[in-house]
Amino acid sequence: MGLRRFLSKMEARQRRLKDWFAKIRTRQIVLPRFQRFESWSAREIESLLTSVIRELPIGSTLILGVGDKIPFVYRPLVTAPEEGEKISELLLDGQQRLTALWRSLKDNYPDRTFLVELDPEDDEEGKPRVISQTRWMKKGKRYPLWVDQPEECWKRGLIPVKLLDPDDENSYRKWAEDASGGDPRIQLEIERVISKLREVVANFNLPYLYLSSETPPHIAIDVFIKLNTNVVPLKPFDIIVAQMEEVAGESLHELIESLKVSVPRISDYVEPSTFVLSVAALLQDKVPSQRGFFSLDFHKFLNDWDRVIKGIRLMIQVLEQERIIDGNRLPTESPLAVIAALLSEKELLSDEGGNIRIIIRKYIWRSFFTDRYDRSVPTATLQDYKALKKVLDSEEKLENVPCFDEKRYPLPDREILKQARWPKYRDRLGRAILLLSFRGGALDIADGSEISRENIKQREYHHLYPVACLESMGIGKEYANRALNCILVTWKTNRRISSKEPLQYLRERCCASMLGEKEFRERSLI
Repeated sequence: MGLRRFLSKMEARQRRLKDWFAKIRTRQIVLPRFQRFESWSAREIESLLTSVIRELPIGSTLILGVGDKIPFVYRPLVTAPEEGEKISELLLDGQQRLTALWRSLKDNYPDRTFLVELDPEDDEEGKPRVISQTRWMKKGKRYPLWVDQPEECWKRGLIPVKLLDPDDENSYRKWAEDASGGDPRIQLEIERVISKLREVVANFNLPYLYLSSETPPHIAIDVFIKLNTNVVPLKPFDIIVAQMEEVAGESLHELIESLKVSVPRISDYVEPSTFVLSVAALLQDKVPSQRGFFSLDFHKFLNDWDRVIKGIRLMIQVLEQERIIDGNRLPTESPLAVIAALLSEKELLSDEGGNIRIIIRKYIWRSFFTDRYDRSVPTATLQDYKALKKVLDSEEKLENVPCFDEKRYPLPDREILKQARWPKYRDRLGRAILLLSFRGGALDIADGSEISRENIKQREYHHLYPVACLESMGIGKEYANRALNCILVTWKTNRRISSKEPLQYLRERCCASMLGEKEFRERSLI
């Protein structure tokens, strides 16, 4: 409800590029430090500048007003002044565009200069566009030399973009004089061309959405994440990085890298950064969601760090023992953070360890085969963590853990199992059934190998009863893509199966491999 209220109060405004530059130059507008650094390529900047001089829209930005207190750690745009007037705005979205405009018009890219091509030959409409020229230093000079020679540029039909800088009222006149070769009429023509482009740039309207300074930080972040226009959107982790470094003086990025070194398998199951936040939140009795992440005690987070690594390492051991070998086939990620948080305080190599494994094993499979985590996931996760922690401490019975409530979260019956869809659809139950076949020790019908982290990459989803085989039996195609009809085999094996029924192709495989029928019967029974 709070988010909706502030979204309804968000204003749509416009500001001329000249006024944007004034805000940047006087440091009235800065970036929250959680923003990623500039990443645009030269092509993207060329396209942006071309759109500006052709007066085409370039999207909108997102601004958060600043009151008496700046809600986030901040930094100026790259190459913008670090000192200035009172900060009145934070640029939540639009960093890449404004940074590109600022740096290209100020000409402070060391390896590139942007130029307006006045009459491009290969443009159908013949409108000006922006191109860039690579620059390099050699013996104290910046090459190619002609870029800094006005007369040479003009002969090529080019004008440096820096002459369109709204903050600089004079440089273009001196450039026109030098480019004209002393001819007053040519100088006036050059000035006229540049003045027209300068007017377009200075008065170019860049729209923005404005959140008032009354907006709470967690709401502003929520809006930012939802409206962020990056090709790769920021995650809560990216936003927390700066806050943690400011409060606790530690680099969260470095901690995550150390985790990947200590527990390299973590990336096979989950995206480590967000997962770590979920585990840390549970250890602080907070919901593993954005709301919980932004209320973390960062000093406690650091104190718990060794426990977090230990819990994740033991979690992966348990998953591997259950033959859950990667994240691509996980029915749900939700129980993993619970398991890691629980194991962060326990030892599995003890008398107590056997009981812990049994409880954890039961919890894993119940979370996969019931709909406990199909909705309200963060709250459900925290509830189960707290209850399971009491069970492991012998303070509670297992049946009192919400996930084990048979009435609310019953295991699926035969009919529901039959309806479970193809695992590739990412349905929880379909994937749970597939994983259970791994757990039972399913062997490949061709090479007899158990499924493993290495060979699963060569396996594909195929039908136990081929579609054509079912259709010949009068069974509709809609029944083919069911989890109980799914096997993982190589494409070569699948081609040999063709449209045959299992008994036939298993016998053929039996004869082809010379392993004998007994071996294939054992593979089928495992």
